[in-house]
Amino acid sequence: MRIRIITLMLACGLFASCTQNLTVSSPDGSIKLALGIEAGRLNYSVTVDSASVILPSPLGLVSDRAVLDRDFKVAAISHSTVSQTWTSPWGENKEHLDIHNELEAKFKNNDGVVLTVRARAFADGIGFRYEYEVPGPDSLRITDELTGFSLSCDGTSWSIPGNFNTYELEYRTLPISEVDNANTPFTFKTEAGLYGSIHEAALYDFPEMTVARDTSGKGVSFRAALAPWPDGIKARVSKKFHTPWRVVLITRDAPALVNSDLILNLNEPCAIEDVSWIKPQKYVGVWWGMHLGIEAWYDDGRHGANTANAIKYIDFAAKNGVEGVLFEGWNDGWATWGSGSVFDFTLPAPDFDFEKVVSYAHSKGVNYILHHETGGNIPNYENQLDSALNWAAAHGIHAIKTGYAGRITGGHQHHGQYMVRHYQKVIEEAAKRQIMIDAHEPIKATGIRRTWPNFMCREGARGMEWNAWSAGNKPEHQTILPYTRLLGGPMDYTPGIFDIMYRNIAGNPNLKAWNGPIATKCRCNTTLAKQVADWVVLYSPMQMASDLIENYEGHPAFQFFRDFNADCDWSRALAGEVGDYIVVARRAGDVYFLGAVTDEVARSIDQPLDFLPEGRTYVATIYADGPDASWETNPYSYEITTREVTSATVLPLRLATSGGTAIVFKPKD
Repeated sequence: MRIRIITLMLACGLFASCTQNLTVSSPDGSIKLALGIEAGRLNYSVTVDSASVILPSPLGLVSDRAVLDRDFKVAAISHSTVSQTWTSPWGENKEHLDIHNELEAKFKNNDGVVLTVRARAFADGIGFRYEYEVPGPDSLRITDELTGFSLSCDGTSWSIPGNFNTYELEYRTLPISEVDNANTPFTFKTEAGLYGSIHEAALYDFPEMTVARDTSGKGVSFRAALAPWPDGIKARVSKKFHTPWRVVLITRDAPALVNSDLILNLNEPCAIEDVSWIKPQKYVGVWWGMHLGIEAWYDDGRHGANTANAIKYIDFAAKNGVEGVLFEGWNDGWATWGSGSVFDFTLPAPDFDFEKVVSYAHSKGVNYILHHETGGNIPNYENQLDSALNWAAAHGIHAIKTGYAGRITGGHQHHGQYMVRHYQKVIEEAAKRQIMIDAHEPIKATGIRRTWPNFMCREGARGMEWNAWSAGNKPEHQTILPYTRLLGGPMDYTPGIFDIMYRNIAGNPNLKAWNGPIATKCRCNTTLAKQVADWVVLYSPMQMASDLIENYEGHPAFQFFRDFNADCDWSRALAGEVGDYIVVARRAGDVYFLGAVTDEVARSIDQPLDFLPEGRTYVATIYADGPDASWETNPYSYEITTREVTSATVLPLRLATSGGTAIVFKPKD
């Protein structure tokens, strides 16, 4: 690591004016954040190239036990500069550059409350947080947050509605001014041509922040909205505490949003001393059959996680170089799901010989990925957490997929402070046992993976399963996710369905409807080539080939997944527009991968390959839509071709409607 920090502090008398020093600019000087005080209340504003992006917007919190939002005067100011590189054990990139300027502004009010606003400016946005020291009571109850985001002009936005219990909602493309509420990341493009996204970083012991339209504010204004406890209190904190970072990404093009490290840079360095056991991997699993309705999570005569099926999936993984296998429905308690959800996390189902399966997996060099579905019964899970994690570790298991499908016990919200604490408890307890976590129905990603890299990935958006029992995800869905949900961190979308229209289950006698229309009335709204490209575009260090394995047997396009490496060293979004298309390149070792996907509009893209090293020739294996491919009428049409390329090559990509292209670049021998 290389690091340079320069600090300048100015201590001010409480009645002196230091307003002129309450600013911080990005290292290149283009982005500037300024703090202000009006009648003892704090605000901030943001400009880009001296043009206003965020008009003066309120700052602070409200409590019923202390005055946290007014009567402030400047106490001290300091400025510092940081320039460093740091590395991570996995990620889109292994090496990260953190260059920012920081303003630390201390304010004090008549009640002795000290509020430090710590603000950082980067080349691609700003972040700030509140650090409070409150005399008097040992604990506080936060009843509101005043943070505003008053955008100086309208534009186009992409978001899901604000919801404290689910992120599995359809994305909307709306004028910013027509958004009533939204979850974050809340992504937009202003009429001035700037791209931005409002989010938060380092969410540990606070409720999540959404945004709600504030018609009393200036410009197009929003205010922070926090997920409450059952009694309406937003957060319970100690007398000395700090909030997560409030973040506004600001870039000049859409790919730069995807390429930003700002969220990660606002998180603390890795807290795990030995990370050698944290390993990205590809996996398959007993999963999709349940969503299709030809198998079940519990034994109704169609139980998917039985011993014979498990052995079959392990053999497939070993044969195809896939590192892990997931088994959903392996344990006792699934019959109680939705009516109390009393799962046992160390008791296998009667027809699942756990000892035999895990031993067989190890003998084949395949990782067993355990599944912990809680059904929202948090006391039941936490009561078993130590024993369940110890049991998993004793069996040599290093990866667990957790799930929280259902109402949270006690009237709590999925995204409230109670659950934020729970998710973090699971991560830290898992780390003690060298276990990685893939969380479904999670709290959203806010860059915590830098500090706790065993938090590999999360769901947190509409994933593949929606295509099995509903109208499915729209063709634009995968062209919005990289610019919204994935700005926070990796997603376990579970890509890779090859039987696009579920033709191969039409005559299955076990087929039943279970969560909506019967699967044969549904489909994936993509071409097959787009399903392949999603393995590159929708980043996850635990990447799944989600289809039934019989749909991969003998299929030429599955060679891409065999070649794909989830352990990336370098990644870059090369081109794209939010909701229209995206082109992404990744490198693992000396092999490069490219994925390109489009919405319902067919596209031709001439893509320079200047990300390849100069002076080397690569053999590109191209998985593309066929000339007659169409997501609606001919989704199975694809072609595989090869050609030699160099960094000087401009490669034509032809994407069908809701189509894609995936490419493997291997150095020529």
